[in-house]
Amino acid sequence: MTTMLYVGTHGPDDPTRATFPFHMANGALEAGYKAKILLVGDAALLMKESIAGAIQGVAVPRLSDLMQKVVAAGAEVHV
Repeated sequence: MTTMLYVGTHGPDDPTRATFPFHMANGALEAGYKAKILLVGDAALLMKESIAGAIQGVAVPRLSDLMQKVVAAGAEVHV
């Protein structure tokens, strides 16, 4: 099975872009692929529950909801 890797580099200063790796991984999981997310730089801050809960990008689901969904579906998140 193909594994998709999504790299996040944006943190709380850009909520929409910070959400993209999780949004794309969710799509890959729904399509039947495996997904991994690598958070580097400012994106590492997203692993703090208080920060993730406050992130709401434009026209994308809340980050904390996406994080829970992709982890529950088996995605790996690496920092």
